[in-house]
Amino acid sequence: MRITKRTNLAMRVLMFCAVNTGRNVTKAQIAKGCNSSENHLGHVVNQLGQFGYLNTIRGRRGGLRLARPASEVSIGEVFRKFEADVPIAECFSGADNTCPLAPVCRLRGEIRCAVEAFYSHLDTVMLDELVDRNEGLCRLLEQPEMA
Repeated sequence: MRITKRTNLAMRVLMFCAVNTGRNVTKAQIAKGCNSSENHLGHVVNQLGQFGYLNTIRGRRGGLRLARPASEVSIGEVFRKFEADVPIAECFSGADNTCPLAPVCRLRGEIRCAVEAFYSHLDTVMLDELVDRNEGLCRLLEQPEMA
């Protein structure tokens, strides 16, 4: 199983914002800290806002911040939203499925169970657990207060 770049970047953005709770951060700061282009980041930030994870604030002192406490952001929920349109295997892709075994294949059911176990575990992990008391992450992502 591979996690898409979009999901990976979404998690980086959320961790960046969680490390910097209580202050606005910019896309440029996040892009630099997370080694991403601002253009690609913009698409992910837009989705995170639509899904209710981020608030965007316009203006001179604007930026981004978490829309809810990190303790209320389930990693499994984030993964499910970002991975929802990505089939784990061809046989899960509906109209694009050309596998002749699909109607009788038992592996498909086993894969479905394994994926659900993966998401079920991540459902128990909250964003704050990834950042709280993680000094190394804080050193990498913490931004100074803007004057």
